Amino acid sequence: MSEMIEVVIDSIRVGLMSQQRVVILREAEAERYLAIWIDPYMAEQITFALQEVEVARPMTHDLIREMLRSLDARVVRVEVLSLKADVFYGNIVVEVNHKTLNIDSRPSDALAIAVRTHVPILVSREVMDAAGIIPEEDLDEGENGLEEAIEEKEGDLLEGESEGRLEVFEDFLENLDIDEDDDDKKNDKSN
Repeated sequence: MSEMIEVVIDSIRVGLMSQQRVVILREAEAERYLAIWIDPYMAEQITFALQEVEVARPMTHDLIREMLRSLDARVVRVEVLSLKADVFYGNIVVEVNHKTLNIDSRPSDALAIAVRTHVPILVSREVMDAAGIIPEEDLDEGENGLEEAIEEKEGDLLEGESEGRLEVFEDFLENLDIDEDDDDKKNDKSN
C-alpha cells in the first residue's frame, strides 16, 4: 500500500465557472488542499452530515451506516487511492468478523460515509502530489490563493471537456459523405 496522508474536509464550494460543487480536502498536517468535483446531490449528502441536519427519513448514506452497524461491521477509514484521466477512485475500509474488506467507491460516497461514521479520511501521496493545491498568499491583499487555484483547475477541466466535445464533432463532420454534385443538381431543379 502506498503512503497515505490524512486529510479533513475543509469546505464544500460552488465552482464559479460551471456552478458544479467541489469538496475541498485539507491535509491535516500541512497547508495543501485537494479539490474533488462532485454532483449537487453528493454535496448535499456531505453537507447535511457535516452540519448534523436532522431529516425525517434516513438518507442513502445514513441507511448504509445503519446497515453496516446492524451487520456488526465497522468502517475503519475511507481513502482516495488514485487519479486516472481526471477521475478520482476511492475505497471504504470495513472490518467485519475479524476480516478487513476494501469496498471500491466513488470518493464522494466514501466522504459521505466518513462524515457519518467519524473515521479518518486518507489520500495517497501520489494523488496528493499530482493534484494537490498549495495556495500562495497574496501579500498585497492578504487573501488566500486557494480560490484562484480552484478556479484554474476548474477552467482546465472545462477546457478539457469542451476540447473533447469538439473533437467528436470534428470527427463527425470529417466522416460525412456529402456528394457536392448531388447538391448542385438539387439546387438546379429548385431554380
